[in-house]
Amino acid sequence: MTTTFDVPSYLEELSTTIHLLPLPAIDRLVDTFLQAYHSGRTIFLFGNGGSASLASHMTCDLGKGTAPAAGKRLRAVALTDNVALITAWANDTRYDRIFVEQLENLLAAGDVAFAISASGNSPNILAALSFARQAGAITAGMTGFQGGQMKSLCDLCVVVPSDNMQIIEDLHLSIAHSVFRVLRHEIQEMDQACATMALARPVSAHAPSCLPGLAAH
Repeated sequence: MTTTFDVPSYLEELSTTIHLLPLPAIDRLVDTFLQAYHSGRTIFLFGNGGSASLASHMTCDLGKGTAPAAGKRLRAVALTDNVALITAWANDTRYDRIFVEQLENLLAAGDVAFAISASGNSPNILAALSFARQAGAITAGMTGFQGGQMKSLCDLCVVVPSDNMQIIEDLHLSIAHSVFRVLRHEIQEMDQACATMALARPVSAHAPSCLPGLAAH
């Protein structure tokens, strides 16, 4: 089969692949992130190249974009953003340790390790997911092709059904934005409900934990 390299054919392929996305898995990803929010856990995001950029972008959306007016905030950290730390670990150990070594410092049982890899086979991604699983974290990710080796290391894996790297990356961003929009809505709804509850009754030791400074200690 001959591949046509022009703009209309690319956009047609993108449109076709959108309709093949695994929506139940994306919904489960929303639920996984919401559970992390409710339980006060941290979501750690990581990837290489374009996926590293998406990890940073997604962390910005999750950490800032979902922040409610008064309630508690979702905890999201990109392991791709500290250049000094990444290059130090790469130089002093191996490149495939750059995410594992950061997780050694930060990851707790019950946190979420979220990997982004179009191929699903990057050694540093696989190492980080393996470590996270052993540490008792929830492992999740987005990939493409057939899921690669990371699929078996994830409790939840969203696989874009394409072998076109650019299509996969386009739809990873679309998935990230769709997840963000749902999370923002859910967190804002909860924040408004808590604010209404606080106005309706006196502050007490049993005040809802979603209001900062009012949770029982």
